[in-house]
Amino acid sequence: MKKVPFVTKEQLEEIAKVYPTPFHLYDEKGIRANAKALREAFSWNPGYKEYFAVKATPNPFLMEILKEEGCGCDCSSYTELMLSDAVGVNGHDIMFSSNDTPEEDFKLADKLGAIINLDDITHIDFLEKTIGHIPETISCRFNPGGVFLISNGIMDNPGDAKYGMTTEQLSEAFRILKEKGAKVFGIHAFLASNTVTNEYYPVLAKILFEQAVKLKQETGVHIGFINLSGGIGIPYRPEQEQNDIYAIGEGVRRVYEEVLVPAGMGDVAIYTELGRYMTGPYGCLVTKAIHEKHTHKEYVGVDACAVNLMRPAMYGAYHHITVAGKENEPCDHMYDVAGSLCENNDKFAIDRMLPEIEKGDYLVIHDTGAHGFSMGYNYNGKLKSAELLLCKDGGVKLIRRAETPADYFATFDCFEVGKKLI
Repeated sequence: MKKVPFVTKEQLEEIAKVYPTPFHLYDEKGIRANAKALREAFSWNPGYKEYFAVKATPNPFLMEILKEEGCGCDCSSYTELMLSDAVGVNGHDIMFSSNDTPEEDFKLADKLGAIINLDDITHIDFLEKTIGHIPETISCRFNPGGVFLISNGIMDNPGDAKYGMTTEQLSEAFRILKEKGAKVFGIHAFLASNTVTNEYYPVLAKILFEQAVKLKQETGVHIGFINLSGGIGIPYRPEQEQNDIYAIGEGVRRVYEEVLVPAGMGDVAIYTELGRYMTGPYGCLVTKAIHEKHTHKEYVGVDACAVNLMRPAMYGAYHHITVAGKENEPCDHMYDVAGSLCENNDKFAIDRMLPEIEKGDYLVIHDTGAHGFSMGYNYNGKLKSAELLLCKDGGVKLIRRAETPADYFATFDCFEVGKKLI
């Protein structure tokens, strides 16, 4: 699959006249089309709902777009709950899936009427003591342990994950919650991350559907929804094949008809909590080449760094790079594309074949629409970049301004030098 930017060199040159690089740019048209396709793929299930994983791209303008497309919010912290409420997403349109949860977070989730998804059986008593009751609608997170395997190989190792309850704990948790007044139950599981295969969701669904039937038989609870969580990935590399969301939706439907319907559970709603899939391909980091270095290797220095996109430094993750305006030129130069942090892993690409890069060229780093800006930090005193929206009408809108030194020093207000510096 050839990776083509959703923005041209000419557009970037005009944008950069107003908003200097680096900046993250998001494609409204692509995000909306993707949300519509997801909704269509699961339209066979009347109760279906996508809870966008706020952690992926916590920007209220993007959340508003997804809200307009019928999505709720998957939150995991106090401030994510605040952000969801600020854009008018509350009540059961919030799924609160957290772990090692502070009291304040549970209190706010309850105040907003969110569906609380418990990560551990010990959280039942903790939640009850914290908010004074057990909600009538509640969910529990399941971890079957072991290695998660599908036909095309090992996907992940849930047994090493800190999340979720064992099979035995899940059954006991449902009994306890039922005794404490819960009436509508949900099951949630996240067993693999960033899968690029149409098999993952149907295989996960079968595990959860069979578990749901077993839990209903053992505990007599009413299971109102099953949350397949996230895990549907995106093709970061050009040679990877893109997931077919319609095939995924149809695969889940077949398993639903096979497992749940015969058990008299044909009214169970299906929920998803996608982040990367929803916005990942529809964001890019735009940066400019400002230096070149010829030593033991050929380096291109850009004005972005791992502060703006830390996945390559943190995971060794691949992000495709396009040199704007040189899309059709041969990739016959090998570069390390590096930022300016005092860390040798601050590289967006290592030994990457690209067209010849000259100072002043704009580099488009693909697939940063999820876990890009949101994972940023301020090491070396670096400041976070702006976020821009390429609107569906072709205009560009500032949806988060770039940080300034005043922002960086603002939290030093208890220290005199901080006041002087700003």
